[in-house]
Amino acid sequence: MQMVMAPSGTPHLSGDNDLHERNLELSIVIPVFNEEDTIPHIVESLESVLDTCGRSHEMIFIDDGSTDGTFCALKDAHEKNPCIKTIKFRRNFGQSAALKAGFDHATGGVVISMDGDLQNDPDDIPVLLDKLENEDYDVVCGWRADRKDSVSKKYISKIANVVRRNITSEFIHDSGCTFRAYKNECVKGLELYGETHRYIPAMLLWKGYRIGEVKVKHHSRKHGVTKYNWRRIIKGFLDLIVISFWQKYSVRPIHVFGGLGMMLSGLGVVIGGYLGVQRLFFGVGLSDRPLFSVAILMVIIGVQFIVSGILADIMIKVYYGQNERKNYLVEREIK
Repeated sequence: MQMVMAPSGTPHLSGDNDLHERNLELSIVIPVFNEEDTIPHIVESLESVLDTCGRSHEMIFIDDGSTDGTFCALKDAHEKNPCIKTIKFRRNFGQSAALKAGFDHATGGVVISMDGDLQNDPDDIPVLLDKLENEDYDVVCGWRADRKDSVSKKYISKIANVVRRNITSEFIHDSGCTFRAYKNECVKGLELYGETHRYIPAMLLWKGYRIGEVKVKHHSRKHGVTKYNWRRIIKGFLDLIVISFWQKYSVRPIHVFGGLGMMLSGLGVVIGGYLGVQRLFFGVGLSDRPLFSVAILMVIIGVQFIVSGILADIMIKVYYGQNERKNYLVEREIK
């Protein structure tokens, strides 16, 4: 059993603490950014619900580079409740990176993610757990069927959901809802960056996990200001394209690059052969035939695509050979 020093300098036994963490039933992961006024309210609501559930738990708050008093509010909350843990980023890395940090540190058998603005209702946690455990799902997503957002935000979200379903073939109604329950093994090793947290259900579905959904309550924001803007919409759409490509071709990129290369090269050879026959047997000149230059260019580009696919395959092997890849930097931890 290892002796470690607590932040105050007082030694404590890490073995007992580690054993306790390994036996936790729930981990609540909550990214926050400039939510100083919301922290006391969400902590109070969570404590009430989790105490009623009667399950061992931890609350993991990720301070995503807040510039207000969010971290101080979390320190105060930790002093009153040791089940509260805080991870403070050095700067704002975004919600996806914050969720990944929470998932990496979560030790509970079930991990529940939710927003830190109190628009998600902690009272729905038992609803998510009931669906997850009684219907044998690996992931249960919250569905904000009656959203309390602006008309423009709801309209944009509906369009985004239609586009996402057509690209990913994933059936979840509300992929933008962070309020979800996961079995712990589902979130380990997830690669999250940019705005890809919206597409976690699609990524897990592609991996073979069973995905369900349940209607949850949604409240109007009472404190702070929304972080949702048009930049996030554009970034989210671009991330969706990358994720779709990655999930289909990440194991063998040669399949897409090689296919395009063979198609272009083959077409170039056919066109070049046709022009060659005309030159040899019918005396047609090629110096004034731009199509001949196009055929040569197609063969060259096709070969380049094939070579790119081979190089991409090599890079993929290197990528999967690396372990413990993280896209965030932790400044401090409170546990």
